[in-house]
Amino acid sequence: NVSFANDVKPILLNSCLSCHNNVSLQGNITLESYDDVLSYVPNGLLLGSIKHDSGYKAMPQNATKLDDCRISKVEAWITAGALNN
Repeated sequence: NVSFANDVKPILLNSCLSCHNNVSLQGNITLESYDDVLSYVPNGLLLGSIKHDSGYKAMPQNATKLDDCRISKVEAWITAGALNN
């Protein structure tokens, strides 16, 4: 059972929010709130970017790809319906 609050948000906080916050707004993307993050789920942008899939900008930019465990947690959360839990 993967939750947004316990699993996904800490990953984003440690790996994404230094660039994708309401102040920096790199790429005109913010990931500060659940609603912000959810807006990048249906179009595949969140998962495609962190998985470095073809057709998506690899994130985090100029840094090492997230480890498979963290990517799997985000993917499991999305597969389970991307709930605000």
